[in-house]
Amino acid sequence: MPRTSDPTRDRILDAASCLFYAQGIRAVSVDAVAEAAELTKRTLYYHFKSKDDLVAAYLQSRDQPNLALFAKWFNAADGAIADKVGAIFTHLAKAARHKKWKGCGFLRTAAELANMPGHPAIKIGSAHKKKFEAWLADVLATAGVEEPQALARQIVLLMDGAFSVMLVHRDASYVEAAGKAAAALVHLSEIRTAERPSLSNKSQLSR
Repeated sequence: MPRTSDPTRDRILDAASCLFYAQGIRAVSVDAVAEAAELTKRTLYYHFKSKDDLVAAYLQSRDQPNLALFAKWFNAADGAIADKVGAIFTHLAKAARHKKWKGCGFLRTAAELANMPGHPAIKIGSAHKKKFEAWLADVLATAGVEEPQALARQIVLLMDGAFSVMLVHRDASYVEAAGKAAAALVHLSEIRTAERPSLSNKSQLSR
């Protein structure tokens, strides 16, 4: 978890993050967070004016670390860009097999707050998903893949769909299947890009 200049705030956020991720935000009270942080509720409210603020801070604290982890998995993978995209899903499947894995914290929080679209945590979750999609579109574009924005969105749908199905079945093979589908989409796009006539060829054909 990223550190701030306020160790007490970090202590509260660490406790909240563990409880919210493990049990869900509605199941965890402010009293439970204060107890886990070994602080008074008054101290907690000094740093977070409401539980809503604490929930928003919980998701915000997961934003950059999660994005950095995806980028790390992608960059460390060998092979073509399709292999690198597939590697993200491979690592997610590995994480999903851990006994403490409870799914995507952003999606679970959004589900719990589905009737509160204006909640700050919903906005943070939406921004996080958009950042990942934009990053993915950027790396696909850099690799010269055809229609990177559309392809990035398709991959995001596969990923979040796999997250949802895994919560139902508790079977990490679903994210592995999604990874194969994502890699296949990227590979197909690479083939189309390679087969597309270059600008110089187009110019010659038009003469």
